[in-house]
Amino acid sequence: MDDGFHALDIVFFAVVAVFLILRLRSVLGKRTGNERPPTRWNNGPKPATDNVVDLAQARKPVDAAEPGIAPAGPISPGEAAISARDPSFSGETFLAGARMAFEMIVAAYANGDKKALRPLLADQVYQPFCEGIDARARAGEDLNCELMGIRSAEITEALLVGTVAQVTVRFVSEQINVVKDLDGRILEGDPSRITPVIDEWTFSRDTRSKDPNWQLSATRAIADDPVEDEA
Repeated sequence: MDDGFHALDIVFFAVVAVFLILRLRSVLGKRTGNERPPTRWNNGPKPATDNVVDLAQARKPVDAAEPGIAPAGPISPGEAAISARDPSFSGETFLAGARMAFEMIVAAYANGDKKALRPLLADQVYQPFCEGIDARARAGEDLNCELMGIRSAEITEALLVGTVAQVTVRFVSEQINVVKDLDGRILEGDPSRITPVIDEWTFSRDTRSKDPNWQLSATRAIADDPVEDEA
C-alpha cells in the first residue's frame, strides 16, 4: 500500500516538473518560425559583468518597493530592434518569464542541481555555477537560500548585437541566505533575517535560431551602497 502511494507521489512531482518547464518555455520564448536560441552577452559591446552570481551573500539594501513587474513604459530602441527581428518579443511577457527563470535558477543553484541549471544557463555562466556548487561540496558546506519574493523586475537594457538579442533585467528580491556545515551548524547568515537583494541578470538568444528559448548569459550583483536614515 505504501509503495503504491510512493509511486503516485513520484508521478505527481514529475508532472509538476514538466508543467513548470513547459510554462517557462512558453513565456521566455515563443516559436514563430523565425526564432533564435540562447546565447551569451559577452558577444557584444556590453558593460562588464561577473558571470557568477553571489547567491550566498546579501547585496544592496533597498527601500520598500511595490512587488511585481515594473509597469511598461515607452519601448526602448533596443527593445524595438529586437522586436523588429522577432515580432513575438514583448517586454512584459519577457519579464514574466524572466521572473520564473530567476526563481528556478536561484533554487537550483542553492540545491546544487546542475541538471536543472543546464538548459537555463549559457556555457560561460553554467561553468562558474558548477564550480561554485563543487566548491561547496568540497568544503562540506550547504547553502540554504530561501527566496521570499521578488519585489520588482524591470528591463534596464536591451540590445541587438548582430543577431544576438540581449536583455538585462534588474531583480529586487527578498531572500534568506544561510551557509551551514554538514552537521547543520551555521557558518554564515541568519535564518531569521530577510535581506533585500539586487541582481542584474542578462538573458540572451540568437535571433537566427529556431529555438525560442533564452538563457542566462551574465550576472551582476549590485555593490552595497550606504543607506542614509531619514531625519
